[in-house]
Order: sequence, then C-alpha cells, then structure tokens
Amino acid sequence: MSILVSFIKGLALGFGAAIPLGPINLLIMNEALKSYKKAVAIGFGAMSADITYLLLISYGITTYLQKKIFIDTLSALGGTFLIYLAFLIFKTRNKHIDKLQITKNTTLLSNYLKGYILTLLNPYTVFFWLSVTTYSNINGSLSFTLLGMIFAILLWITIMPYLVYRKRSLISDKFSSIVALISSLIFLLFGFSLLFEIF
Repeated sequence: MSILVSFIKGLALGFGAAIPLGPINLLIMNEALKSYKKAVAIGFGAMSADITYLLLISYGITTYLQKKIFIDTLSALGGTFLIYLAFLIFKTRNKHIDKLQITKNTTLLSNYLKGYILTLLNPYTVFFWLSVTTYSNINGSLSFTLLGMIFAILLWITIMPYLVYRKRSLISDKFSSIVALISSLIFLLFGFSLLFEIF
C-alpha cells in the first residue's frame, strides 16, 4: 500500500511540475502548431535534463549543485538562451499556421536539444529536484515517488502537444500570432529575471 501511495504522490508532484505555464510548455505549444513529433521531442529533451539532475543528485553531487557560482552560471546561460528563444518565436509570430506546418528548418534532434538545454540551464530545475529527493528520502519512498513523477511528466509531454496539434485547424492566424507574441514576452521576462538574480 505504501508503494502505491508513494507512486500516487509522485504522479501528483509530476503533474504539478509539468502543467504550469512556463518556458518549456510554451515552447512545446508553439512547436505543436507545426509538428507533433517535434513538440514531443522538446518534451523528451526537458525530461532528459530532469533525469540528468536526478542522476547527479543520486551520486551525491548536491554540494556542488548548490554552490553560488554554479547557480549564477546556470542563470547567466539560461537567461541568455531564453532571450534567444524569445527572439526566434517573435520573428515567426506573423507566419500563417499552414506555412508553419511545412517549415522544415528544425529537426527532431535540434528540438530535443532545445528542451534539454532550456531545462538544464534553469536553476529552478536544480532546486525542484533537490527538494523532491529530500522529501522522498525523508519519507523513505524515493524510487516509487520518482517513478510516479516521471510517468506523469511523460503523459503530459505526449498528450498536451497532441491536443494542440489536433486542434490547430481551429486556431486562427491572428490568435496564433498573439500566442507567439505573449510567449516571446514571457520568455524575455524569464530570461531577464534569471540574469537579474545574478546581481
């Protein structure tokens, strides 16, 4: 019974981490207007970065992950990368949805790397996984909680872009342009807030 409870807790934590509207979800939604596979690739990249930090934490590298120089470096690189992505999204904001769908300028690998790098360079990812693993260790349920979390994230990164992709025909060009504009502004805010935290 305790295993099931731990798994359910992990599911709740996983959905809690995956669902809020942040840079990764915005990136996935924007890409899902063009290609379902490429949107999922971003999600898998993000999940791989999560797993990377989980492995580092499990090998006891938490001391180094919490050092100020490491967090500041992540903030600087992550902030710069977010500003770059904001520029890319802003640049294509007025393209018609049908033209976005036939765009071939990105590959599955490049989208995977976008998701991976964006999540890896986000200092909040470090703090999130540090707190989750600490909580799970205290409750003696680390493996099943983490399994539940990864399962929830996997469900989200496959189902959410599928729904966006399937309903893209109902989205007008004007609405798509507004979403892209808002997304780029949010990316800018996230980017500058990360750079600001260094000082």
